Amino acid sequence: MNSRWLSRTFRRETAAVLLFLAPSVLGFAVFYIIPFVMGISQSLTNRTLNGSFIGLSNYSELLASGSFRKAAANTLLFTGVSVPLLIALSLSLAMLINKGPFFRQGLQTALILPLVVPVASVVLVWQIFFDWNGTLNAWLTHVGHSRVDWLQSNGSMVVLVVLYLWKNIGYNLILFLAGLRQIPRDYYETARIEGAGRWHQFTRITLVYLTPTLFFVVLISIINSFKVFRETYLLAGDYPYDRIYMLQHYMNNMFAALEIQKLTAAATLMVLCISVLVIVLLSVERRFRDVLD
Repeated sequence: MNSRWLSRTFRRETAAVLLFLAPSVLGFAVFYIIPFVMGISQSLTNRTLNGSFIGLSNYSELLASGSFRKAAANTLLFTGVSVPLLIALSLSLAMLINKGPFFRQGLQTALILPLVVPVASVVLVWQIFFDWNGTLNAWLTHVGHSRVDWLQSNGSMVVLVVLYLWKNIGYNLILFLAGLRQIPRDYYETARIEGAGRWHQFTRITLVYLTPTLFFVVLISIINSFKVFRETYLLAGDYPYDRIYMLQHYMNNMFAALEIQKLTAAATLMVLCISVLVIVLLSVERRFRDVLD
């Protein structure tokens, strides 16, 4: 009797859970899974309607495209530069704020504020600052230097990296602060009593116990670096300077030209690269945890 009652209860609870999850699962399938599968199928055909299967021809043509290679190289360069800088800056600031300086509240508010500012407003401020007749060039002229067209030079990548750091540092700061406050203070006090220096405390205590948070922040930062297209598009348009021509620009332009096969092939390759990167990060984290255990 008891087992039957438990079985009926389990079935009722399972049905309730599935009922509550159904809207989210349905929405995710309709707006994400199904379009993604359709996109992969489109990348293997020669045209959108009544297309015939051509295998990986679209992918080989894509990899031979100079525009795609330039966009991929710029995206990898941006991610490779901006993500380590973001991790280092946000972790350093989180450790500073966690120590409780007298200006902690003001600093924390200033860093988190960009999270609640709309992207269009952020870009407008940066356009005013880096424009040919903007604030930065006015300062340079005042001290005797010539003006620089920041968005039409190799310095455009620096502008984009700084914008990415300013926009995302607050989110990482919140995550790192949450992780740092989970580390017991007793560990640091014991380490100081035993004569451990600050570097030893940082490498043997902070980084070790912050590992799960660190891997999560790295993963989120990499994903956010692939979403910088909004800011770049609003700053420099659909055909920006070569140095900040990203993969999303390429895909956006292919969509405007109705080159759906190239668009879906590029999107598939980007998702594949991100997935491989995520799998590698998760496997490294799992092995690191096993070593610690």
